[in-house]
Amino acid sequence: MIFSVLKTLHVLAVVLWVGGMAFAHLFLRPSVQTLEAPVRLRLLHTVMKRFFSTVLWATLVVLATGLWMIGRVAKETVQAGLAFNMPLDWTIMASLGILMIAIFGHIRFALFKRFTRAVDASDWTAAGTAMASIRQWVLVNLCLGVFIIAITLLMG
Repeated sequence: MIFSVLKTLHVLAVVLWVGGMAFAHLFLRPSVQTLEAPVRLRLLHTVMKRFFSTVLWATLVVLATGLWMIGRVAKETVQAGLAFNMPLDWTIMASLGILMIAIFGHIRFALFKRFTRAVDASDWTAAGTAMASIRQWVLVNLCLGVFIIAITLLMG
């Protein structure tokens, strides 16, 4: 029962994170391009501040539940007298998931900080540059997230 609950929390956190990136990258950003830079960048800053706060919690849930599920299966396997060999799809998921968390950390704690300073200073050129960097790294993470989901479903 607890494994099912943790797996559900894990999947819901991934859906929130990857789905949010897809929404922001594919729908929100293109839709606000008609707005003037100050309005557009302030809006994106407000949206991202809320989204990144939520993603921070989602990454913690994904990491904690993923590690717990791997650990539980490994423990049960060893207790049964068998050797634990982590499946390839789990290895890919865990490795790329950690990479995604590291990229998110860079986005949230370096790029978004730069973006915030620029928006607060009404430096729209710097804010636009910072936003472009955030967008590029979000696209990388979005591609990694979709790849992980596809590999997990195809191999699992």
